[in-house]
Amino acid sequence: MKKKSDSSSELDEFLYHRSPYYGQIKPEYLSFNTQLQIFSQKINYICSLQTGGKISSEDAYQQIKSLWKKLKIARNLLNIE
Repeated sequence: MKKKSDSSSELDEFLYHRSPYYGQIKPEYLSFNTQLQIFSQKINYICSLQTGGKISSEDAYQQIKSLWKKLKIARNLLNIE
């Protein structure tokens, strides 16, 4: 029988999966990669909510647009080309 913590960590891994990083190992690249994965996860949630009828298409569009702007700002702050 599985422990509760085991099933909890499996659920966390399923919901918050992180892909390995294969690029150049620099702090700014690692930071941006983390932010990019979080961006991707949030986009997935927004799309699921819109598809399920929980939010409107316009609301989903505005949220995605806002997240995209924040990601661009983060990229510029980290001086990534």
